Parts: sequence; structure tokens; C-alpha cells
Amino acid sequence: MIVQIKSAKTGDRSTEVCNWILGGSYKLCLSSNSSLSCALVAGLLFHSALAPWCQRTQKMSYNLFLLALVLGIGGGFQYGLQISVINSPAEYIKSFIRETCLRRYGFSPSEEMITLMWSFIVSIYSIGGLLGSLSAGYLSVRFGRKKAMLLADIPSLLSAALMGFSQLCGSFEMIIIGRLFAGVCGGIALNIHLMYAGECAPRKLRGLVAVTASTSIAIGKFVAFALGLREVLGVDALWPILMAVNVLPALVHLLTLPFFPDSPRYLLIDKKDKEGCIKAVKWLWGDGDHMAEIDDMMAEQEAIHDEKAKSMCDLFRDRPVRWQFITLFLVSSCMQLIGCNMVYFYAYSVFINAGIPPAQTHYVSLGVGITEILTTLMCVFLIERAGRKTLLWKTYTVMALALGFLTVTLSLQDAFSWVPYCSVALIFIFIMSFGMGPAGVLCSLPTEIFIQSYRPAAYVFNGTINWIQLFILGLFFPFIVEGLGSFCFIIFLTYCLSMAIFVFLVMPETKGKTMLQVMEEFNRLNYRGKKKHTILEQSNCSVVTVTRL
Repeated sequence: MIVQIKSAKTGDRSTEVCNWILGGSYKLCLSSNSSLSCALVAGLLFHSALAPWCQRTQKMSYNLFLLALVLGIGGGFQYGLQISVINSPAEYIKSFIRETCLRRYGFSPSEEMITLMWSFIVSIYSIGGLLGSLSAGYLSVRFGRKKAMLLADIPSLLSAALMGFSQLCGSFEMIIIGRLFAGVCGGIALNIHLMYAGECAPRKLRGLVAVTASTSIAIGKFVAFALGLREVLGVDALWPILMAVNVLPALVHLLTLPFFPDSPRYLLIDKKDKEGCIKAVKWLWGDGDHMAEIDDMMAEQEAIHDEKAKSMCDLFRDRPVRWQFITLFLVSSCMQLIGCNMVYFYAYSVFINAGIPPAQTHYVSLGVGITEILTTLMCVFLIERAGRKTLLWKTYTVMALALGFLTVTLSLQDAFSWVPYCSVALIFIFIMSFGMGPAGVLCSLPTEIFIQSYRPAAYVFNGTINWIQLFILGLFFPFIVEGLGSFCFIIFLTYCLSMAIFVFLVMPETKGKTMLQVMEEFNRLNYRGKKKHTILEQSNCSVVTVTRL
């Protein structure tokens, strides 16, 4: 696949950078089935989204966007890859388990035992993700965002080695342990990816850079679908290579991230390294005047008064972050209740009823993956224009309506010949709304609503609840479908409608605001009826009051 864009624009270095982002002269040669090609093409589309911002900025380094790309390869891409890569080789792995038991013990396990072992292989990824999420906060504070991201590559490489050599060693237990290590990598890398990207971005680009995490997750899912096709690696002889494909992004991430600086906000507030912070800001943002942003960081450092990083228990009991915690839990931590996985589950039967041959449904799934990628890229365009609050409540409303109509059309699937086509359209509407709204916007939420001392704990809590929900839904999902059928969407419809109302009435807008300004907005809820609001309040430390900047 050749991507070629030519431009005759020339000028000084800042103009050339803008020309490159807007479509300057460059040429890329990408392998059509390479896992990195999709990430790089998405990176080009992401650069084009920055055109208006770049035109308003005289000197802007594109290092920030290269960092977002590298973080995406080692963070969100790995998570999306592992979520989807397990689907294609399912039957091959079941056969491998049956043959291994027959060779070892002289008998073949029952179908129920094979299904149970397969379910354990799938679900143990969530257990690993939970363990990784619980350790992400400590690692990000103890070693810094950059080193913690690099540490996440170790379990990824271990998982690739274990799963890749499992068939050669005749051990399905290696697949189980490999999936556990892959989950640990996903739990650490995804949480720190979101935190690292949000803290490295200037205020006007904070949401936009954070959305790249959602795009990298969607690309990871798409690449896993593509590699799992029979024409690529989805055959009996090649499934160990498919399971070990995560070694490539892990190596790319491990070799490229060391060239980037750590988070400027972490360097200044946690490490008290002002010189290192200024150097990181200039390296990431260019040589312009960034003192206003650095002053905001120093104001936040002064507000938290050299306090150590908070724990999850502090999130539960501290009044200054009560409504931030409620917002995080309802809007972000319960994201699995949106019902996206349920919609994907029903998509197969809907496509069959719409007349698509079973052999072609895998290619339709690729179309669904491409739709999710494109909608997250649309969120890149919209998030700094429409704002977080507007995007969230409107897309939640559209998703609730889509789920409501989908419940009706699935109930009438056999009544009229045109109803399945309506179901297909509703599935794509739901996926588009999810990509433009929660999938992209919620990436930046914990970074924007919590100040530095509470942020690692917020990400740990958010990741922990999401992994627990993923595990529980994966465990009870078949029983929910069997008991309620298509009416199971009513559960997710209720959640989406409730969140649309909550975001519209309660959640403040965070676009273009400093961390302290967002904190003050929430303090109007935390301290109703008071003219001044406290940023931090503890029995053993002084209270710092902050008025509107």
C-alpha cells in the first residue's frame, strides 16, 4: 500500500512542520498486512486533524504526536489486539487441548471440560488486567510514567514467548500463563498510556492527544481481526504465530520510547525537577513561549503542598474529590455497561439474517472495525471544538435510542424481510456513536478532573472496576443472553440514558481549562453554598484555598 502526498510549499522550519502535518512532501511504503501500517495511516489522519491548530501556531514540534503514536503502539494497541486476537484460533486451541490431554493421559476430555478450559483461557486475561491495573499507580509514581510504560513490555514479551512456543512444547498451560502475562501488560500499559499522554499535552490539545488512545485500541482490534483471517494467519499451522504477534508492537515500543522525555507534569510536581520539566516541554511542544502552561503546573504543585500520591481509600473518603469520584465511577468506570460487547455478539446473527453468507461475515467484521477507527478519528476533530460534555450527552442519547430500536427490530427479525437491514443500520449507528463519544472522550476524563496527587489512584480505580466488569460480563454473558434474549439491551439502554442525563445536568465542561479551574468547578458541587472552595482538606495538613484564576 502506497501513501503519497506532494506539496510545493516551502519556508522556514516551522512552516515545513505545518506543511508536513497538513500534507507536506513525503512518501510511505507500508505492507498491506503489517500490524503497524494501520497505526501509521491513522497517525497521518491524526496529523491532518491538527491542521487548524497548527496554522494558529508559529512553532510547534511534532514530537508530541510522535510520542502519542509510540504510546499507542505500546498501550492501547496491545489492549485492542489481545481483546480480539483470541477469537480466530478458538477451534484450533480447543483441538490442541484435546490432543495434548489424549497424548498425556490417554483419554480425550469431554466437550464440557474443553469449553471450561477455553473459557478460563479467555477470562484469565481479565484477571491479569486487574493485577496490572492495581500495580499501575505504584509503578507510575515510583518509576515515572516513561519507565513504567517500558516495564509493561516485559510481561508482553513473556506472553508472546509462552504462547508462541506452546504448541512446540506441547503445553496448553503455557497459553494460560501467556494470557495472564498479556493481561498484566494491558492493565499496566493502558492506564499509564492514558495518564502519560494526557500529562504531556498542552491544555488546548489535552483531549485531542488523549483520544489517540481510543484510536489505537480500535486499530488493535482491527489488526487482530485482519491477521485472524484464513488468508493471513487464521489457519491450524499458524495459530501460535498469531497468538505471539504482540511481540512486534512490544519491541517497537521498547526501542522507540527511550528517546522521549518523561511527563513534564510528573517531572515538575512529583520530582521537583523544574529544569527537566522545561526541557521536556520544549522537546515536546517546540521553542515557543510555554510559560503560561508551566505556571499552571506550578500553581497545581503549590496547591497540593508537596503531598504524596493518594490511595484509592482517599478517593472514597476525601470531600474535595467527592463529585469527581462519583463522575469517574458512573461515567468512566462503568463503561462496560454501555453494551458494546453485547452489540458485537448479536452482530453476527444480524448479518446472517440480512443475507450475508456465513463465510463472508469475517469481512463484514473488518468493516465494523474500520467504522470504529474512523469514528474515533472523527472524535479527534470534534473533541476540541464541541467539548467533552456536549459530545458525551449527545452520543449517550443516540446510543440509548439505537439500543431501544435494536431491541424492537431483533424481536421482529423474522416478521418482515426488511427488518434485518434496519438492525444492521442500528448496529453501525451505535458503533459510530460509541466511537465519537465515550470511547474517545472518556480517555482524558481522569486526567482532567483530578489533580496530580489523586490522578494515579483515579486511574487505578478506573482500570480496576473496568477489568472486574469485563470479567463478570464475560462470565455471566451467556446466561444473560439465554434468559433475556434481545431484551438484554434494556439494561444497557437504561445506563446510556441515565448517563446522558447525568452528564447534561451535573458534569462540568473541562475543555480549555486548567486542572485547578476544573477542580473549582467541581468544588461548587463538593462545597455547596460556600464562596471559597478548598482544594485539599486533611486533618494533618494545612488547607489551601484557590479562587478562580
